[in-house]
Amino acid sequence: MDSLLTYISIAAMMVVIPGADTMLLVKNTLSYGPKAGRYTVLGMATGLTFWTLIAILGLSVVIAKSVILFSTIKYLGAAYLIYLGIKSFFAKSSLSLEEIKAQANTPTTSSSRHNKESFMQALLSNVLNPKTVLVYITVMPQFVNLNENVNQQLIVLASILTFLAVLWFLTLVYVIDYAKKLLNNAKFQKVFQKSTGLILVGFGVKTGI
Repeated sequence: MDSLLTYISIAAMMVVIPGADTMLLVKNTLSYGPKAGRYTVLGMATGLTFWTLIAILGLSVVIAKSVILFSTIKYLGAAYLIYLGIKSFFAKSSLSLEEIKAQANTPTTSSSRHNKESFMQALLSNVLNPKTVLVYITVMPQFVNLNENVNQQLIVLASILTFLAVLWFLTLVYVIDYAKKLLNNAKFQKVFQKSTGLILVGFGVKTGI
């Protein structure tokens, strides 16, 4: 029980520490509304589920031990984050609060497209994130008892991580959506969007190093 509580504490800290996922969530929620934010969270959860399956199949260790595979994932992830950052930096100004509300109340093709884009961005960001692989091969094994069913333990540990991530990021979506009412300023949104783009590029460069 003590080791499980320790793992939960470590997992919670890893989730709460701001990273590329946080910036992506903030960008999508502020730009396209809370529904896009929730789709972003769904994409993150799907990405974590993907790596859980990979870990259960034992491929995460293989990927980590293969310099070519790990480097491929690493540089693809870095390139994708840089792409998202550049796209955000040069994007047009964010939608106004009135436009976002109109999108939320009216199921349009544009709104649906933003939701799908938000989901895919978060999914690819997690699938192509080498740090996620490291979590599964360095942190989780520390809490696995080799005398018991390893796969079941991995599922439990991964489920805890996913649950904490979903809970935290859904809370952020609510907070961001509430704060957006106070920050509904075109100049602020433009500066924030460009700043977010630069930060995502920074995370991409850091990932690639």
